[in-house]
Amino acid sequence: MILQTIVETVTALAPSPAPGSGTGLNTEGLADFLRRFFAPLFLVIVSVVALFFLFTREITRFVQFIILAIAIGVIFYVPNIIEVTAKAIAGALGIQ
Repeated sequence: MILQTIVETVTALAPSPAPGSGTGLNTEGLADFLRRFFAPLFLVIVSVVALFFLFTREITRFVQFIILAIAIGVIFYVPNIIEVTAKAIAGALGIQ
């Protein structure tokens, strides 16, 4: 299942030669590819660590970990969040 998804996304991202273009790399869709590739891995790691904290009854660390995982998930999965945040911080500081 995962191997099939990897093969499909790699073939979808394979550069197609455009007329009149050089031999440059086609990076269109790279961010979406990386999100689709790392999403299952991220969710598995978060689930395993969260279960570990629950089974060892470390509720404080569990809550801290879940808050951190949600913050990292928002950064990875929300499109253009880093660009929008950087522009907002620059605007608040008065930098154009």
